[in-house]
Amino acid sequence: MTAPKIIIDTNIVSYLMRGSPESRAYAPHLTGKLAAISFITVGELYYGAEKAKWGEKRRLRLKTSLKNFVVIPYDHEIAKRYGKVLAERNRLGRPISHNDAWIAACAVRHGSPLVTHNERDFDSISDLQIISEKSKK
Repeated sequence: MTAPKIIIDTNIVSYLMRGSPESRAYAPHLTGKLAAISFITVGELYYGAEKAKWGEKRRLRLKTSLKNFVVIPYDHEIAKRYGKVLAERNRLGRPISHNDAWIAACAVRHGSPLVTHNERDFDSISDLQIISEKSKK
């Protein structure tokens, strides 16, 4: 039997890489799970490295850290869910960033919970289960 899959938002990956206090709060949610990230998260992390002008050592650490996760690639079903997420949030008067919509679409498409510290960015999305420690503080 395979471990249940969870999708991890970009902020959680960043916490894990830095070993920040928030990473400890999320550790119980990751234990025994197949940790996956969206292809968008990979792009966001590389963008952060470019923007911050990371050197070769930090970039290599990022590349190595990404090997700890299954990367969910684009597929047609994710694209359909992406369109639905954007439209749904716009109808509610709660626009969502395109990157967050893609991440949510990956989680909904795979029926996996999304672990995020930014739950407000993802609330009110049909069929999306959110795991967050932020509201528990």
